[in-house]
Amino acid sequence: MSAPAPSPLAIVDAEPLPRQEEVLTEAALAFVAELHRRFTPRRDELLARRAERRAEIARTATLGFLPETAAIRADDSWKVAPAPDALNDRRVEITGPTDRKMTINALNSGARVWLADFEDASAPTWENVVTGQLNLIDAYTRNIDFTDPRSGKAYALKANEELATVVMRPRGWHLNERHLTDTDGTPVPGALVDFGLYFFHNAQRLLDLGKGPYFYLPKTESHLEARLWNDVFVFAQDYCGIPQGTVRATVLIETITAAYEMEEILYELRDHASGLNAGRWDYLFSIIKNFRDGGAKFVLPDRNAVTMTAPFMRAYTELLVRTCHKRGAHAIGGMAAFIPSRRDAEVNKVAFEKVRADKDREANDGFDGSWVAHPDLVPIAMESFDKVLGDRPHQKDRLREDVDVEAADLIAVDSLDAKPTYAGLVNAVQVGIRYIEAWLRGLGAVAIFNLMEDAATAEISRSQIWQWINAGVVLDNGERVTAELARKVAAEELANIRAEIGEEAFAAGTWQQAHDLLLKVALDEDYADFLTLPAYEQLKG
Repeated sequence: MSAPAPSPLAIVDAEPLPRQEEVLTEAALAFVAELHRRFTPRRDELLARRAERRAEIARTATLGFLPETAAIRADDSWKVAPAPDALNDRRVEITGPTDRKMTINALNSGARVWLADFEDASAPTWENVVTGQLNLIDAYTRNIDFTDPRSGKAYALKANEELATVVMRPRGWHLNERHLTDTDGTPVPGALVDFGLYFFHNAQRLLDLGKGPYFYLPKTESHLEARLWNDVFVFAQDYCGIPQGTVRATVLIETITAAYEMEEILYELRDHASGLNAGRWDYLFSIIKNFRDGGAKFVLPDRNAVTMTAPFMRAYTELLVRTCHKRGAHAIGGMAAFIPSRRDAEVNKVAFEKVRADKDREANDGFDGSWVAHPDLVPIAMESFDKVLGDRPHQKDRLREDVDVEAADLIAVDSLDAKPTYAGLVNAVQVGIRYIEAWLRGLGAVAIFNLMEDAATAEISRSQIWQWINAGVVLDNGERVTAELARKVAAEELANIRAEIGEEAFAAGTWQQAHDLLLKVALDEDYADFLTLPAYEQLKG
């Protein structure tokens, strides 16, 4: 660790937390400060490049594969690094935030991998950021247990060999951590805080356990952003004395621009790449965001009407499988977000059948694994992949050379027959208000109408309202979507929530604030790039 002494970082506007000194050590903060000094300027340049690219899409209303990287795509000789043993079988992955109870339940779930989430399933309060890191340290040192204060139920880890492998997801490049600043008062990117603290404390510890520091990279929009991550990994491994190539990264292809650069993204990360993941809601949100002024041909119907069998979604997922297997990487499928009901067996039966059909399709399409949001779904997804994989850890030998996706196929949104409905507008408002209200109270993973929702759901909800208003969409009941209609539906939903939960609970929540924020990001003429940016300004803690 012979790096030059970095500028010290200041912890600002944060109440002291129990045991925070175990995470925010002088050495760990020095490492994060050095990451910030070296890489934040490039992060800033790449965010500016996003804006330039979005302006170009607004001008041309199209996207294509990059001519300047054609040689990388044409070169069949390169592959990503072989998967380490702990990441070779990924047939079922469970996702969730890093609170203490979830940490134990996810590790014990029977899934092969746990996506330990500091991003969309976690509201970035300082407490969540720091205690999430602490919970992972405690898990690796087996100093973690939890007793539910309401039920009295005790939770403890199973034996090490029965635990899921952790793949940690830091925040996206666009989010800063306001509680950690340099001497100029500039906040450190949340991605570098989350990655830096986790890597510094756990990289060697994980190696000693026969695993390694594995990451999911969210919201990536280009291969240049993947290159930045790769440079972060190279520096971090040298700084901490960890062998090069120890890090493994799985990139979420959840932006429409990244869908055109899948091979280039794997190429940039090839010594550290593990796979790509097909993320549904953020992907649709990205299509709306980038083509929001592209006219009627880019208007999406109700979000629940856009299934993974839609032609443009099939093009995206099949291209992802083909790309991954061509390059020796894992292809990981999308989320089963259903939350089983303890009261309604019929709801469960119908939902389980949908989950089974979804996972069967993914396994048969060539995916090597898939996501679930609840432990009860692990056996269902496992059965789907077991049927196809048997004893094999993956099916990378299925090269899917039958897949031929043209650039236009990925944005053929108008190939869908479904149209926006009044019920879809109501659902977008309902989910938007209910999710934002919980997020403002520090909760990032929220059960709403038997689905586990995260920030991506709120993003597509508010984006659809914005798009439908600006495109002058006429719904199935003959009403045109206007700002006035959105306000009316939102007022009705607020009244319904008040009646549903009672005055006391309503007053104790942040319902009016959530209502107002949803309408702001759904109705403002200037479309906010991410809902979480204005929401973070209102987040306490």
